[in-house]
Amino acid sequence: MYSNLNAEMMRAGLTRGEVARRLGKSTSSLSNKLNGKAKLSIDEAFEISHLLQSVLGLELPLEYLFEKKN
Repeated sequence: MYSNLNAEMMRAGLTRGEVARRLGKSTSSLSNKLNGKAKLSIDEAFEISHLLQSVLGLELPLEYLFEKKN
């Protein structure tokens, strides 16, 4: 659902499991949120953005990361 986010996670070498672990969530919970099956909170979006920023060393706008594409 969030193809830009998925691309940036791949570029950072982060799997959904690794992102979930670092955020203190289960992999299935995070996957449901990133697949649009559950609501992703703004706080969770910021956490993911900050994680990517720390790994990649650059700031990516939330609008870019969480742009919805089918």
